[in-house]
Amino acid sequence: MPFTRRNTLRLLGLAGISGISACIQQAATSQLPEPTPSAPPTASPTLGETAVRRLTQQGIFAPPRGDARIVVISDLNSQYGSTDYEPEVDRVIALAPDWQPDLVLCGGDMVAGQKASLTRSQIQAMWNAFDQHVSAPLRQANIPFGFTIGNHDASGARSNGNFLFAQERDLAAAYWNDPRHNPGLQFVDRARYPFYYSFQQNDIFFLVWDASTSQIPDDQLTWAERSLASSQSQAAKLRIAIGHLPLYAVAIGRDQPGEYLDGADRLRTMLERYGVHTYISGHNHAYFPGYVGKLQTLHSGLLGSGARQLLNGNSPMIKTVTVIDVNLNQPETTYTTYDAKTMQVVDQHRLPRLIDSPTAKILRRDVQWADLSGAERASQYAPRS
Repeated sequence: MPFTRRNTLRLLGLAGISGISACIQQAATSQLPEPTPSAPPTASPTLGETAVRRLTQQGIFAPPRGDARIVVISDLNSQYGSTDYEPEVDRVIALAPDWQPDLVLCGGDMVAGQKASLTRSQIQAMWNAFDQHVSAPLRQANIPFGFTIGNHDASGARSNGNFLFAQERDLAAAYWNDPRHNPGLQFVDRARYPFYYSFQQNDIFFLVWDASTSQIPDDQLTWAERSLASSQSQAAKLRIAIGHLPLYAVAIGRDQPGEYLDGADRLRTMLERYGVHTYISGHNHAYFPGYVGKLQTLHSGLLGSGARQLLNGNSPMIKTVTVIDVNLNQPETTYTTYDAKTMQVVDQHRLPRLIDSPTAKILRRDVQWADLSGAERASQYAPRS
């Protein structure tokens, strides 16, 4: 088991108002030191203190901050062609400044495309709506926004060598390359942005590949390996990769070939070879913090429509947002994941201890193989409808 297994999820499963109040009080006390005698009683609170107070006043747990903080969202879209967003999207984006992140990271499906009948004006209207609801508020708050392209944003599906959704890809590229939509990232390589690129933030190297289909082309894999082997990547204290489709499926209805990446073990081995700590994905519409081999796998859930159930267990279908706090000296990551409807912290122990994926066993990130029962170790993938 990798050293990161010592990392504990900050998923506290708060029960009742008294439990919530206690955790909020603890968080506020740890981040709001008593004033020293030399401090004037009317001194203005720091920005961090103010943000914590705003969260606690809304009954939202404010986690202790790490060396770096990433807010992870994914799958924001609704039905095909929609220019409306679910209320959870707007609420989370409005809360983002109070979490004080160094970066907001999106696992894809920011708009509701992948439909041949959508016109150019309809596609542009979707990106305009995305800008209004998500991108512009983050720019105004000076929060950098990293993302991966999802199948509903600009699918890379091909037929006879041609992109099936070429217009969607052209318009996605036009949106992201417009200087007015600058995401505020510190790019390392943006030659093929927004489809695949790399950037750095707070001594973390991020590799983004185009996993909008189940196949990552050989030339892109060559680029990914070269990028991860680069001096910039290897000098960073942590490496994170992100793509829309996961390496391994975790949700009912997303467990068929084409819904997860082909050759996942080979891809995982490559990521592990260059010390990638975590692979973040979307598409499954279900939250599961796990690991396979030495690689952490964060299935980031969704904020839009269409929540799904995990393959194992009977955990409820929920919308989620995850705050990742990074300890760069270890390195370690701590997750605080919220139910986006209630803003209660998700209790990790209510999630299955493992997921029997079609192509791997994914252990919850706090569980070791030795912790599993004989029945869990012997369990095999069984499709569910």
